[in-house]
Amino acid sequence: MRLQKFMAQCGIASRRKSEEIIASKRVKVNGVVITELGYKIDPLTDIITVDGKRVKNREKKIYIMMNKPKGYVTTVSDEFNRKTVLDLIKGVKERVYPIGRLDFDTSGLLLLTNDGELAYKLIHPKFEVVKTYIATIAGKPSDEALERFRHGLEIDGYVTSEAEIEVLSSVNDKSVVRIQIHEGKNRQIRKMCDKIGHPVTSLKRIAIGELELGTIKKGCWRFLNDNEIEYLKKI
Repeated sequence: MRLQKFMAQCGIASRRKSEEIIASKRVKVNGVVITELGYKIDPLTDIITVDGKRVKNREKKIYIMMNKPKGYVTTVSDEFNRKTVLDLIKGVKERVYPIGRLDFDTSGLLLLTNDGELAYKLIHPKFEVVKTYIATIAGKPSDEALERFRHGLEIDGYVTSEAEIEVLSSVNDKSVVRIQIHEGKNRQIRKMCDKIGHPVTSLKRIAIGELELGTIKKGCWRFLNDNEIEYLKKI
């Protein structure tokens, strides 16, 4: 979102007046003075201040759980005109954003909100929010491969944090595994499974922390209840 639009939405000033405030070097994004009109910010994760005071969105806070289907991108818009998860949200006037991402070919639990502070906590690895997945992988991994997975693998120049993996079943050269990680790097689980020689053929996220997907049908969503919101805020 453009910085001046965000400021106007938060009640700082009109959009034109917000542009004047930006040009006068009174606005910082993540501690850096911004004077560029049209500068794009992420309302969920960027920290915007005017004259040293944090700008906060005055919109009603919305918290949504979705069962994301395969074939949708987890972004607000897509340069290739692919379907986005926001195409599945109907009847919500507030502008919500996905918390983190699920790959185009990955399904399952996705949270959306307009609460930037909560989104930051759930995305940042220092808070160690566990994400649980069910994956179907090629072959049956050996005990040695499973231990390598658990203790960290070198991928794209970094070593993954410790993770959990459990084989639930193995039939016809395929295995179903339960995986838990508290990171969320691009296509991380798929790359980890590739690294141990057992590529993923299907992947679904079933839980974030103690929040479980449950019986929500693919492509459908619901608002979080008060207990679920309170749980997330206490993380």
